[in-house]
Amino acid sequence: MEERTLGRTGRKVSVVGLGAWQLGADWGEVGESDALATLHAAVDAGVTFIDTADVYGDGRSEKFIGRLLRDRPDAGLTVATKMGRRAPLDPARYTAGNFRAWTDRSRGNLGVDTLDLVQLHCPPPAVYAADAVYDALDTLVADGRVAAYGVSVETCAEALTAIGRPGVATVQIILN
Repeated sequence: MEERTLGRTGRKVSVVGLGAWQLGADWGEVGESDALATLHAAVDAGVTFIDTADVYGDGRSEKFIGRLLRDRPDAGLTVATKMGRRAPLDPARYTAGNFRAWTDRSRGNLGVDTLDLVQLHCPPPAVYAADAVYDALDTLVADGRVAAYGVSVETCAEALTAIGRPGVATVQIILN
């Protein structure tokens, strides 16, 4: 599997990643054995990048990935999760306290001390311009809760605004 450096993270990941929304069973039942078989098949095929979010099955997807991390500790996986959709999409909710709570929950679901990558999950446009948001994200990195952060965006304008911030390691453009 070909690898590339993931944004500004410095991490090498497979060019093909696995999006794990379906493992949350938000679109229909996905049994535990099928979810785990999917994850293991992806790793067996050379996938080293898995994308999820705290809201995919209310953490169910993250928990399956956490099991994979325990089952395959030497697989060299990088897991990106997303946060910001657990509350109404109100810029006032994008606070350091909520970020800590959301990332702590994801750390527990995944069974890790430090999240490889956390991305804001298509937040309201005003969030991209808020200095306090990036200060809070920088604090998560400084505290060791996350190794890197980025954004998942819906528009090129949002991506360009985020890229201008020095701490933003990745930009994921929504495609679904």
